[in-house]
Amino acid sequence: MRDDNHQGLEPSTNLQDGSNLRILIVHTRWNLHIVQGLVEGAKKAMIEQHRVKPDNVVIESVPGAYELPFAAKKFLEVSQIRAAEGANDLMGNVNLLGDLNLTSPTASAKPTTPSSTSSTRSKQAFDAVICIGVLIKGSTMHFEYICEAVTQGIMRVGLDSGVPVIFGVLTCLNEEQALNRAGMDEAGQGHNHGLDWGSGAVEMALLKTRSF
Repeated sequence: MRDDNHQGLEPSTNLQDGSNLRILIVHTRWNLHIVQGLVEGAKKAMIEQHRVKPDNVVIESVPGAYELPFAAKKFLEVSQIRAAEGANDLMGNVNLLGDLNLTSPTASAKPTTPSSTSSTRSKQAFDAVICIGVLIKGSTMHFEYICEAVTQGIMRVGLDSGVPVIFGVLTCLNEEQALNRAGMDEAGQGHNHGLDWGSGAVEMALLKTRSF
């Protein structure tokens, strides 16, 4: 059991083996220094705790939180098309994800050609998506409008697609709160919620395919 001061996810009592899963992380570039810590936390949990293969964790970025639902929906659709049609049918050797031009700055840039990419990129559809961002309240109502729109948008993508979409957007009143929730506070007493989102993505992806 976790102590009373810990605000993180209580681990599942069941083994969550993500070795056959492919998971997408879409993150924002606003407040990137905090976002990167959350992304790393999600990756760490999936790879180290749940055996997700590093090559099956795909990371992409968008400008801000408002763009997260659209990007999550588009990447899901593209991965499902690739999985259904295969590498050499109607789509040919086309790198659809690359064509969207949303490459994450947190991933090392590797120049590729369409033919080489098609032979190495997994054709497995994404089993779950984690949307990660950090919203910090300013002096206007912009914060409230964006929080509401992003929350509803991310929920809608998951319900419409039937694929779990994890809400990994911090909505904080100040930067100190955000740093604490990314485990980056000066006192070292915070908790990286990216760890929880990574575990949550694996658990929900497995739930989607579980027999009842």
